[in-house]
Amino acid sequence: MSSAQDLRPIVIKKAKSHAKPHGNHSWKIAYADFMTAMMALFLVLWLLSSSSPKVLVGVAEYFRTPLKVAIAGGDKSSLSTSVIPGGGKDVTAKDGEIMKAQTNDPAADAQRRRDQIESERLRGLKKRLEQIIENNPVLRQFRPQLLLDITSEGLRIQILDTQNRPMFRTGSAAVEPYMRTILREIGPVLNELPNKVSLSGHTDSAKYMMGQRAYSNWELSADRANASRQELVAGGMEEGKLLRVLGLADTMPLEKNDPLAPVNRRISIVVLNQRAQAQFEAENASAADVTVQAQKGQAAQDVQAQLGSASAAGAGESKGKGKGE
Repeated sequence: MSSAQDLRPIVIKKAKSHAKPHGNHSWKIAYADFMTAMMALFLVLWLLSSSSPKVLVGVAEYFRTPLKVAIAGGDKSSLSTSVIPGGGKDVTAKDGEIMKAQTNDPAADAQRRRDQIESERLRGLKKRLEQIIENNPVLRQFRPQLLLDITSEGLRIQILDTQNRPMFRTGSAAVEPYMRTILREIGPVLNELPNKVSLSGHTDSAKYMMGQRAYSNWELSADRANASRQELVAGGMEEGKLLRVLGLADTMPLEKNDPLAPVNRRISIVVLNQRAQAQFEAENASAADVTVQAQKGQAAQDVQAQLGSASAAGAGESKGKGKGE
């Protein structure tokens, strides 16, 4: 009996799962990483395109010396003192490195502050002119022909020519009525700052002859600049503010790829900053010295010529008397 039970087969039952086998979803992780990287890339590109040059310089300096910027903060493009009074030596400093951000030259620091104040004043004048243009119905219609920007010389105001609305009569310095209106509106505003003004005329590359005497773009640009000066003064600008009036012909085209473009015919008014004003005044003084020296040399030559003529005449008279005796 027991032997029969021992021969009974043992049956093991296992539950079978009817669920479908899961696929490999590891690609989703890789795809998510890729999308995250792309999002970060476009975010960086957007930040770079919308950031100012000063911010970009700061970011570049951070990646050059990340430890220094992280500890001290701010602009660390050059060596500076410790941020903690009485702190130890800067471990990131190298022998021979020169401190640029802070100097021991009071004159240089004062000049830097003056430049900053003057730059703010020029920007304020630019905003003032923009407000005048927007608030004046007459000037507002000429807004596309007025360009205002800050250059290394100061605030530049450019009045551009157009094909259908020229500033001057063709081939002459006769001012058109709308150009006269613009100049006379701008003139009084230039008195708000003590800065001197530079005025230059520009033409396109079209060549022509006037009468028997060649009248080139040099004469035309100079005449137009001087005519613009007269209108500025007539509008109320102090005549003593003009430091120089130039005719530059077609040497500085605004549209370099099209020398005959109407925008190359323009009048440029620059409210000079202190550096440019000092440079031009020095050039004017040097030119005046050269002129005075040339005049003195010519006067000395004239005196010598007169003395030589007088001596020759005296010798001739003496010789004539000797023969008569």
